Amino acid sequence: MIVLLWCPIPIAASQTLTVEDIINQIEKKLNSSGVKIPFFQQSTLKMMQIMDTAEGYLLLKVPGKMRWVYEKPEKHFIITDGTQLWIYRPDEHQVMVGKASTYFGDGKGASFLSDIRIVKSCFDVQLYGEDAYQYKLKLIPKVKKEDIVSINLLISKKTFDIQEVLTYNAYEDETRIMLKQPEYIDNLDDAQFSFTVPEGVEELQLQE
Repeated sequence: MIVLLWCPIPIAASQTLTVEDIINQIEKKLNSSGVKIPFFQQSTLKMMQIMDTAEGYLLLKVPGKMRWVYEKPEKHFIITDGTQLWIYRPDEHQVMVGKASTYFGDGKGASFLSDIRIVKSCFDVQLYGEDAYQYKLKLIPKVKKEDIVSINLLISKKTFDIQEVLTYNAYEDETRIMLKQPEYIDNLDDAQFSFTVPEGVEELQLQE
């Protein structure tokens, strides 16, 4: 495994970037190699006043390949090769199998991280703020849906890494994913984005 250090093209501090400029910079970076990103996730159900947290790491490879490895509070995996999807819970000896579009379609589950073209095709995007360190983008689905009303992205001005993804649904529940320092990896193995059901594990089909 060869780890690459990616250096963005310098942009003058006085230069004003458009939303398209920012998205293009992110796309160039993610298209260059695979990436491993530690994450912390916080999910809040507003009506029930319940908050859950989880953490682990994410592997990405364009286009559409994702491997979410949840290490806390319990070990489980969400894996897709861009077409098929596996949700594996080792402690329950169970894997759910289905189509990636069921779980990740149209930007659900932060799927745009593995294919930034989804942002361009499925969302209206606006720059709603910035400070000395971050651009702040708001994504509004072009087709209204209950599971995604809006997504806020925080993006590093220095590196164009996406540092936070905050998703709201129609019930004002929110899922906040804080992405830590990414590690860019040359020739990330495609086997990371497939799954063979272990012997003795129950296989269930996801409803579409």
